[in-house]
Amino acid sequence: MAGGEPEAADRVASVTAVRAAGGVVWRHSSSGSVEVCLVHRPRYGDWSLPKGKLKTAEHPLAAAVREVREETAVHATPQAPLPGASYSVNGLPKVVEYWAMRVVATEDFRPGSEVDGVRWVPVPAAIGMLTNAHNVPVLEEFAARPEVTGVVLLLRHANAGRRESWPGPDAARPLDRSGVAAATALADLLALFAPTALVSAPPRRCLQTLAPLATAVDLPIAVESVFGEDVADALDVAERLRSLAASAECTIVCSQGGVIPAAMAVLTGGDAEEYHTPKGSAWLLPFAADGTLVTAPTPVSA
Repeated sequence: MAGGEPEAADRVASVTAVRAAGGVVWRHSSSGSVEVCLVHRPRYGDWSLPKGKLKTAEHPLAAAVREVREETAVHATPQAPLPGASYSVNGLPKVVEYWAMRVVATEDFRPGSEVDGVRWVPVPAAIGMLTNAHNVPVLEEFAARPEVTGVVLLLRHANAGRRESWPGPDAARPLDRSGVAAATALADLLALFAPTALVSAPPRRCLQTLAPLATAVDLPIAVESVFGEDVADALDVAERLRSLAASAECTIVCSQGGVIPAAMAVLTGGDAEEYHTPKGSAWLLPFAADGTLVTAPTPVSA
């Protein structure tokens, strides 16, 4: 009613949702089957997927990795997004982002007041153990997908000024001040994916975009001309991305704006115009063993 109290639905919609992130953390058992990690929360007496609230200004990916580590003592890395969950807690809306996450390393688990138990459970049994219904579709979607065997992040270089204002060869054009800052921010984000290989197109600005990450994760940068605009062929680029996914658990490739959309169209069967890529952002590509994508590409930016 005009001038009166807002309807209940409007009041709920006006409240900022509590944001959280977590993961379906998986590994292979001794028999080779897939098992996932569930946590027991004594406050609620339930079995749940590991998750937790974002800190102020925290990236959801960083929150997912941090919360999984804090609750389970597992170092895990995101591979692909999963369906989120939305529900109310004490009358406040809560939105949780979930990721399929591969185990990188584990520490000794110590029970605490928030989580006092961790179990590794085969997926069908885990679905039955989940206490809260909003967790079930997340794990069911994970179970329905092929296993991710390799991840590639296809990154466009950060800002490097205007081509017409650079007096030298275009391949030597460096990152500008904002590009250097973006590359530094990207290093923190991309390190969450635990890359095992870094690959760059030949231009200086591509190498500089990966340089902070290379320092952070102590990896060399391999230069491959197939990812450069002057020679790139979309079919060749797509095939090389598939081969990188087959040879390493996570590869980060820095390329150029004239290369990425056409290659993405080949990989997805979509339209290149769908894959305009802002500078300093990437596409997350989770591959199955047969070289197909497990999910649609996911944009990633700091």
